[in-house]
Amino acid sequence: MPSMPSNTENQGTNEPTSGTSIQENASSTTALLFSVRFGVQILAWTAILVVLVDSVAAANGMTLSKQPRESLAVPQWLYLATGGATIGASALLASFVTDRALIYSLHSRSVTLPSMPAIRRWTGVLGRTFSVLALCLVVYLGYTGPQLPSASLTILVTFVGVRAGLPVVTYLIGNPWPVLNPWRALTTILPTGFYEYPDSFNRWPAVAGILTLVWIEVVFPVSTVPSVLATGILGYSLYTIAGAMVFDSDVWFEHADPLSVLFRFYGAVAPIQLRDGSVVITLPGSELAQSDVVTDFSDIAFIIALIWELTYSGFITTTAGARAITTVVESPLGTMIPATPLAILTYTGLFVTGYVVFLGAYWYAGVIARRLTDTYVTSRSIALRLAPPLLAIAAGYHLAHYAGLLVSLSPALTMAVVSPLSPPANPLVLAPPNWFTALSIAFVLAGHLLAIWEAHASAYDLFPSRLAAIRSQYPFVFVMIGYTIISLWLLSLPGATAPYLG
Repeated sequence: MPSMPSNTENQGTNEPTSGTSIQENASSTTALLFSVRFGVQILAWTAILVVLVDSVAAANGMTLSKQPRESLAVPQWLYLATGGATIGASALLASFVTDRALIYSLHSRSVTLPSMPAIRRWTGVLGRTFSVLALCLVVYLGYTGPQLPSASLTILVTFVGVRAGLPVVTYLIGNPWPVLNPWRALTTILPTGFYEYPDSFNRWPAVAGILTLVWIEVVFPVSTVPSVLATGILGYSLYTIAGAMVFDSDVWFEHADPLSVLFRFYGAVAPIQLRDGSVVITLPGSELAQSDVVTDFSDIAFIIALIWELTYSGFITTTAGARAITTVVESPLGTMIPATPLAILTYTGLFVTGYVVFLGAYWYAGVIARRLTDTYVTSRSIALRLAPPLLAIAAGYHLAHYAGLLVSLSPALTMAVVSPLSPPANPLVLAPPNWFTALSIAFVLAGHLLAIWEAHASAYDLFPSRLAAIRSQYPFVFVMIGYTIISLWLLSLPGATAPYLG
């Protein structure tokens, strides 16, 4: 949680240490200027949205399975109000919430549950046993079970259960992955720790792993052909078990395994936390203000990957994304390179380029923040400290992308789990009501607002000066708004099937 409020407001900055009235006037002036600037931006963004958005649709569906998304018309005023409220709330939080005692009080509120070691021990045993059996069944049925995607336990468990449902549970409630990780359970009976994990690796193997998994998910038919997915699961199993055996198992799953790192970061958003062996209930997102959530640039790279992969998968399944890919494939390059390889190269180039742009934008925000604050705090330290709140944005994006999928295919998943060897040929698929799809915008907005609040708390914990804390947030607020505007724009586009990947 943020540190206790201090009476020293100017330590570590180049501001004068005397002249209280001057400092108060400067603080008021800065807050007023900040509000005015953002007020102008509200009008500017509203004007831009009025010009660019004629009719708005909230898109939803199984994006990574390359299925077209259904669209729902949303009133234009609602969409514009969403964008305006996002920016207005950012200004409000950064301009008026300057009471350190209040910030500390909100982040220190928690309830510690009684320790029940016997229940925790048996929960761990049952969870590990169940997960290993489930892994074996999922792989087996991928080869021998039905090959219809909506009836395959392998595809439904992987995409509806693990890809969509489990992250939702993780950031809304708490992280269950340490108990449900089948690969970690298997490594408990295997020899591990032959080599020491290099400190220079940090979490870069996890970054490379998550980006590779997303690329495979887009390029290969893992979400439509159960046997291909089963092969992919086997490959991932061999990779992560081998890594845990070569290095220490605890170190591997803490730093290098992409799924473990993913659930660990999403779990930081949740209200239920595990601290020193005790279960603690806090306000949602309070953990994001902790200074130990992100400790290296590789952590930032992983968090940006979570945001970008959802943005990317949303883009390629819109009409704009499909048109962009088709334009490249049908260009003169198409006469020299076959359509499918060229399409894969285009998807890959777009994926890598967009990720670099997203990551570079955030890192440059840290550089600008250092110039604005004019303190001894480095740009790297500022970027590390304000990175955890981005997890709230990632959670909002994920919920917006997968809530409809989770509701639609949960009956099919239930039927496949109840009867895995002979699921119904035509499983029940629900159609969420129209208003449910419109919640996508609300999920994106909620994630953004939580991120702004936690970034505000982190800045006040990092900088003793109120002025420096407020100034440090300027570039990051702009980056967060940019991420959110892009996501809202994608939600406004009608869905389409990703071309050349069938």
